[in-house]
Amino acid sequence: MQRDMELIRNILFDLEKKKEPGWCNLEYDGYTKDQVSYHIKLAYQAGLIEARDVSTFDGMDWWAGDLTWQGHEFLDAVRNDTVWNKVKNKVAEQGGNLPFDIVKALAIKFVGNIVGI
Repeated sequence: MQRDMELIRNILFDLEKKKEPGWCNLEYDGYTKDQVSYHIKLAYQAGLIEARDVSTFDGMDWWAGDLTWQGHEFLDAVRNDTVWNKVKNKVAEQGGNLPFDIVKALAIKFVGNIVGI
């Protein structure tokens, strides 16, 4: 399964909106349960969120918890739609996939340009 940074960004936004800490099972139109679970797992592995593996023999099932410090930092870097679109365009120019650290660095660079640093 290919990593979808748009889905990961949406997961982070939804976790930020939660009123109370705790676990949640997220669903998104256009994505299967397995795709969402896989991306929750990826965000967990990247240190962006807390997550829990509740998979069974019926299939993969990861529940999202709260954002970590790094999750908040990444979300702050990609929050602005102009910045996010620049990042996506730059990634597309490079064939559609770049390491996560590069994606994050690009976002921070574009945010820095906006605020004048």
